[in-house]
Amino acid sequence: MADRTTSDRPRRPAPMAVTVLRAGRISATMVRVWFGGPELHRFQASAYTDSYVKLTFPSPGVTYPEPFDLGQIQASYPQTQWPVVRTYTVRSWDSDRAELAIDFVVHGDHGVAGPWAARARPGDRIYLSGPGGGYSPDPRARWHLLVGDESALPAIAAAVESLAADAEGHVLIEVPGPDSEIALPAPVGMRISWLHSHTPGPALVEAVAALSIPCDDVQAFVHGEAGFVADLRRLLRVTVGVPRERLSISGYWRLGATEEGWRASKADWNAAAEEIERRAGVA
Repeated sequence: MADRTTSDRPRRPAPMAVTVLRAGRISATMVRVWFGGPELHRFQASAYTDSYVKLTFPSPGVTYPEPFDLGQIQASYPQTQWPVVRTYTVRSWDSDRAELAIDFVVHGDHGVAGPWAARARPGDRIYLSGPGGGYSPDPRARWHLLVGDESALPAIAAAVESLAADAEGHVLIEVPGPDSEIALPAPVGMRISWLHSHTPGPALVEAVAALSIPCDDVQAFVHGEAGFVADLRRLLRVTVGVPRERLSISGYWRLGATEEGWRASKADWNAAAEEIERRAGVA
């Protein structure tokens, strides 16, 4: 069979142009932005609670031709004028109104998306692709463990909202301080622990290590900064013995790296974790 040419390959759906409908702080360090626009009517909701989209932010002062084509832009514009792509969790989707909410962590002028969200005003326009995803709480699991830093809070909140009324388990979330906590209604059997730290990870690892986890029937979700996620992956897989298929684990970001840099190194990060598990006999 002849190799397929580039033109034969199926094209990804074009990004959707979306506009800001409204925006506001939901905590000291998080802003919720609601998006709308005619193109969102073709958005297909994901069945997963960690549903995510790619948001493309235009370079300031640059106007791109329509229809928006990132590949064409990168081929014809200098790199300094390329748009920036960032990955964000879908906090909620209102199919009747075709409105989508995304929560952004904001720490001053650090980063691209956070400062943009802090300044977002109705009518501001960006581009959206997706969604993807891969985790939802299994209603058959006897015990649920959800762990993350601020970057994972939207996905954790969506997961907690979907739990059955009789669900049991523990949620641990690390934020900078009490004013970064949000309302998180949960079933009576789910314990919610907020940890306060400006250094991502060590407090979470210590807190999870102190738990009594029923590894025979637990489903775990651990997402956030790659350093502590790697530590917790080793703890849960090697020490506790949580089966791989019962664990959703991913480094959303890495301290000191841009998203582009983290994407380039993530395969090596996964390979190193898998090698540790293989040597421990749990791969």
